[in-house]
Amino acid sequence: MRAGKTSTYRQAIFDALYKAMRDALDVPDDDQFMTITEHEPENFRFGHAFGITRSEDLVYIRITMFDTRTAQQKKTLFKRIAELLGENPGIAAEDIFVNLLESSKENWSVGHGLAQFT
Repeated sequence: MRAGKTSTYRQAIFDALYKAMRDALDVPDDDQFMTITEHEPENFRFGHAFGITRSEDLVYIRITMFDTRTAQQKKTLFKRIAELLGENPGIAAEDIFVNLLESSKENWSVGHGLAQFT
């Protein structure tokens, strides 16, 4: 996202994303491994592709997850993210750009150097 938003704004993004993932994907309790990367205006570019007019409030959201979710779960997630970010911190739906990266379970180690999901 573009630099300059308040800590409260950034925390609202974290909270909304976590709630959306809990609602749509039933992620485990306290599965909150998230980062926010901010970019100075000269390092932040976007366009109006796909017939969507975006503003400088655009946020790019990348979620890495198991490749076990259905297309319907993903659609539900996209909708829920837009709803919750619209409520707080007030991001317009056209300023929410989501990309899901899927990976099979054997590609994950969440600690101790173990393959927990194989």
